[in-house]
Formats: sequence, C-alpha cells, structure tokens
Amino acid sequence: MIPRIIEARHVQGYTIWIRFSDGSDGEVDLKDELWGPVFEPLKDPVAFRKFQVHPELHTIVWANGADFSPEFLRKSLHATA
Repeated sequence: MIPRIIEARHVQGYTIWIRFSDGSDGEVDLKDELWGPVFEPLKDPVAFRKFQVHPELHTIVWANGADFSPEFLRKSLHATA
C-alpha cells in the first residue's frame, strides 16, 4: 500500500513533521535532499516553509513543482516521542 500523507507542518530549519493515513508520524529532515534545479530554490528557508499537502498526490509539494514521494518520506521518517 502506498503511504498517504494527511498532515504536515514545518518544525524548524528543513525539518517537517508528517502524519500518514495509517497513524504513523514523525519528522523528516530534508536539508541534505535539496539538490538539483527544482530543489535549489527551497534552500531559501522562507520558500521551504511554503509547502502544502497535495489533496490528490497525498504528499508535500511546493509551488515551483518540487515534491518528494510519500514512499521516500515514509522511509526517512524519524519517530517523535
């Protein structure tokens, strides 16, 4: 089953807290993942914070077309207490 993101919020820096439809949640630090033309603009902290959960893709997306697959984000998840 493909993981679906239902909620996400900025924590600090390049870290995002994410909740999946199966109830699992945690933080993902994307600092080291922001390379390549589509991700370069997101190195600006203000631009990075302007993500949203796409209602059809069920992942986080940015206005410039950048996104990360929910599978990658699930694999990168660090549980929070």
